[in-house]
Amino acid sequence: MTEYGRGPGPEPWHPEDPQYGDQGWTGHEAQQGQMPYVGDPQQYQQEPQPQQAYYQQQGQYPQAQQMPYQQQQQQQQVPYPQHPQQYQQHPQHPQQHDSYGGQGQVWDTGQGHYAPVPQAADPYAGADPYAQQQTSGYPGEAPDLYGTPEAFPPPRPPSQRHLDTEEDWPEEDSKADQAADTFLAGGDGGEDDGDGDDNGRGGRRSGRSGGGQPKKRSGMACLIAAVVIVGVLGGGGYYGYSFIKDKFGAAEDFAGEGIDETVDVEIPKGAGLGQMGRILKEQGVVASAQAFVDAANAAPDGKGKAIQPGVYPLKKKMSAAAAVQVMIDPSKLHVLTVTEGMRNSTVYDAIDKKLEKPAGTTKDIAFKQAKALGLPAWANNDPKIIDPLEGFLYPMRYDLTKDSSPESLLKQMVKNATDKYTELGVEGKAKELGLENPLQVITVASLVNAEGKNHDDFRKMSEVVYNRLKKTNDVTNQKIEFDSTYNYVKNQSEINFNLKEAKAFVNPYNTHNVKGLPPGPIGNPGMDALTATLSPDHGGWMFFVSVDGNTTTFTKTYDEHLKLVAEFQERQKQKNGG
Repeated sequence: MTEYGRGPGPEPWHPEDPQYGDQGWTGHEAQQGQMPYVGDPQQYQQEPQPQQAYYQQQGQYPQAQQMPYQQQQQQQQVPYPQHPQQYQQHPQHPQQHDSYGGQGQVWDTGQGHYAPVPQAADPYAGADPYAQQQTSGYPGEAPDLYGTPEAFPPPRPPSQRHLDTEEDWPEEDSKADQAADTFLAGGDGGEDDGDGDDNGRGGRRSGRSGGGQPKKRSGMACLIAAVVIVGVLGGGGYYGYSFIKDKFGAAEDFAGEGIDETVDVEIPKGAGLGQMGRILKEQGVVASAQAFVDAANAAPDGKGKAIQPGVYPLKKKMSAAAAVQVMIDPSKLHVLTVTEGMRNSTVYDAIDKKLEKPAGTTKDIAFKQAKALGLPAWANNDPKIIDPLEGFLYPMRYDLTKDSSPESLLKQMVKNATDKYTELGVEGKAKELGLENPLQVITVASLVNAEGKNHDDFRKMSEVVYNRLKKTNDVTNQKIEFDSTYNYVKNQSEINFNLKEAKAFVNPYNTHNVKGLPPGPIGNPGMDALTATLSPDHGGWMFFVSVDGNTTTFTKTYDEHLKLVAEFQERQKQKNGG
């Protein structure tokens, strides 16, 4: 193609498009309704315009006008004549008519002759290319095809068609763009703010195509933008300040011992100081977890790092130091601890005190509801038993909550004891030890726990019990003679008491007076006493005495025992100033 042909960019493909091909630029709009010719223009005679108008009005054309599609393609293959000099300059007749009723169109090249414009293939070969326009014999009478809303934009010079860098907006904007314009303009999206031209398309009005002034933005848009900016800066500043304060500033803390509102705070097992602090903060006790951690680390002797799990009665809005001071004091821990060998009477009193119940409340429940508290079938098998729950309140720590009650605590203790006895196989071991029933195993363990000091003592102590129960025992005549049984009946813990009075006191639990074991346990044995009872020492021990009050000495004969007793009595006289 030469400079007279198609441009380098994409061109309209239909002959009715005013930009079809390069129709030249002479400072005015190109002539409309003219078909370019191919070949020698002298071979065709110019047909009068009225005849062509007649055929156009009738919607018919002479047979010669219906060029076969094959022939048109052959003509398109020769876009330019081989000998341009065969064409004569016809300045007075710039339009030539071919025998098909069309007009050949030439362009002014500025060189004194006219160059022919090749005819492109008509994709609508059977259609009437002139049905949409009227032709006249003069260029000035051609209809204006750019005046209607559906028309293409006017053509531009070939040299400027591909130099534009700014294009019109598409006829329809995306919903996001429309929404953005509506929001910023403060309008409802139905009308424009400014005086832009809409080009008759009803789409986005733009100052680019209309050449008008930019749209005005309302004050509401500026206000909204300012609010957003202030909000972002304010939020970022707040969080930045909070971060710096938490990172480098002193932790937030309350002052004083707290307000007159107490809450029970439960610290789970394995909780670290950080978790403790978060729990206290959630309960409203301390102002921040970090303040509690700092106070705990600052506690003397490292006590703050040894805070025990459990339930603590604390006041709300306490200073971290005050909260730590309460939690490092075991007596302030809201728990109930049953120690090894503790009697039921002591446990009952402790429950009443911890739960703030009237004295005797728990004991009354224990005696009246014993069968409903979960005792095993082999328990409470003797009508002479003083307390049906004795020996079944398993020694351990019990955390108290606001839902704790005497019934719930007793049930939990009995369950723990029953589970432990089942685990140790107490029922099966009774006969192996020469005992009548499982309850006697618990009874022996309670005696061992009351008289011994440690696990080694417990094993020797159980051996003493088993040896004194033997029928061959002619020294004590099958009497256990433990002071702890007399103290149990008297509900006391005395070491120095009148032995003659003790032997004269008749009671099924007083082993100084009766043979064999008491009807039931005299306390709640711990694990050491239980295992020692199930596995005695087998050293043949028959007697024992604690001379200094700390060390227990065991003997096999009564004479050795009497010597130790005399030594013990002498110590007691010196201690009492006698």
